[in-house]
Amino acid sequence: MRIALDAVGGDRGPEEVLRAAALVADRYEITLVGPRELVVAAARAAGVDLARFAVVDAPEVIGMAEHPSEAVRTKPRSSVAVGLELVASGRADAFVSAGNSGAVHAGALLILGRLPGVDRPGVATHLPTFGGRIIIIDAGANADCRPHHLLQFGVMGSAYFSCTFGNPSPRVGLLNIGEEPTKGNLLTRRAYQLLSSSPLNFVGNVEGKDLPWDVADVVVTDGFSGNVALKTAEGIGEMLFKAIQAKISQRLRYRLGGLLLAPAFRELLSRYDYAEYGGAPLLGVRGVVVLAHGRSNARALRGAIEMAAGAVRTGTTDAVARAIAGLVSAGPGQPVRPELG
Repeated sequence: MRIALDAVGGDRGPEEVLRAAALVADRYEITLVGPRELVVAAARAAGVDLARFAVVDAPEVIGMAEHPSEAVRTKPRSSVAVGLELVASGRADAFVSAGNSGAVHAGALLILGRLPGVDRPGVATHLPTFGGRIIIIDAGANADCRPHHLLQFGVMGSAYFSCTFGNPSPRVGLLNIGEEPTKGNLLTRRAYQLLSSSPLNFVGNVEGKDLPWDVADVVVTDGFSGNVALKTAEGIGEMLFKAIQAKISQRLRYRLGGLLLAPAFRELLSRYDYAEYGGAPLLGVRGVVVLAHGRSNARALRGAIEMAAGAVRTGTTDAVARAIAGLVSAGPGQPVRPELG
């Protein structure tokens, strides 16, 4: 399987990307995309044998603060644009980047294009829960949405969950400020009507406090609310672990108890660490694109690469395309149930 990897995306520098590539080099054909001289220097600094990878020169770099669509248009030789072109031309099966997520989103729209019938591609982020995990879509690609966009997110997220986890009828919930159908703003009330009239396994509104408790498999929301919910959960999780560490270090008996509980803490930390999930696929475009967290280390980037490979292997793009095609043919508010990919 051929994975194009943005060599200059992320906050930790290209050395961390090279280390991630080395972790999966025995399983996938990795193409590093970025300024060749920078990639060579990073490989040397990271102690990585560059002969194990293909390198495609992309001399332009899109910064994290640049305007996404403008940067993609004015920098056609950037690592983001060139990496997406590899997917569009069939020279790579997927593209993974920890760089400017807005630029990756804009580039995917410009270079790969939307799947037929898709109005707004959505970012599907994995969030660990008490008993498993949920998918939140959209997690940041679309700050402003209309009700039918949320319906499409539900269809795409359900199709993705089905082919990824083998669940033919995932539970779909709508993120809202209350459980009752009449709660929320105009967007969520209308979206509730569309989702409840569809053959999706819609379980109703989901409040933010219920996200960790396995009340749904796919949670639909606009990108603004989804991103806030995701980063709030991430921040609270990190705060709790740091608070526990700080409290344990205060007294000897706490430290002794901490030693006994260390294996359990390590298991919990591993389960709820964002690095275990790696990245988030952009659903609704003509190809597999995975966005990794900007601060991803090598382990997290490896997870993003594995996620991209899994999406290719399970036929995520085709599954989403079939589900959206069913929505279009059935008419607004009447999507067909997504089939396994």
